[in-house]
Amino acid sequence: RFGFRTVTRDDVPAAAHASAEFQGACPESATALLLDLGALQLAPLTAADWPAVAAIHQQGIETGHATFARETAPGWEAFREGKLAGCSLVAREQGKIVGWATLSPTSKRAVYAGVVEVSVYVATAAAGHGVGSALLAALIETAEARGLWTMWASIFPENTGSLALHAKHGFKTLCRRERIGRMDHGPLAGHWRDTLLLERRSTRVGLE
Repeated sequence: RFGFRTVTRDDVPAAAHASAEFQGACPESATALLLDLGALQLAPLTAADWPAVAAIHQQGIETGHATFARETAPGWEAFREGKLAGCSLVAREQGKIVGWATLSPTSKRAVYAGVVEVSVYVATAAAGHGVGSALLAALIETAEARGLWTMWASIFPENTGSLALHAKHGFKTLCRRERIGRMDHGPLAGHWRDTLLLERRSTRVGLE
């Protein structure tokens, strides 16, 4: 539906093969899914990608409109904690990581096992070139393949690019959470911030 092609394990970047994420998501007998859009290629996010992923995350933090966090995770293990295994992707252009996306559980209760939160970050230099759209489309495909039925995103109202991106892929704004947290960095440091809660309900999963 989103232009995926099925490939063998040998077509996946070699650095991904040894990772627990890849081994768990793509055993020896399986094929993998890659999204190839000309020079842009998506693949599973692995420990080897962490330095580039952290750098892109830091770029987002420095805008002051991406997250309440004031610094990125101290390392790979801290970053992957709380992420849904097998549901993290990177985007590469000419071998360089230009974006990443992850899914995280929203609850430990079994009834909400199919409800996840999405995060998408794009390198500053790659903004506006379809990287975020490719990542989000692939993440939706990944989520539905895993039987996940609802995706959430919490976005600052000032982050108009992210709001437009999510709307393009079927997310609807549920509510505005007023003065939900006080910012401690960026241009609005010291200010209480609102966030918008967006949701995408699958039209293919959880319909029975």
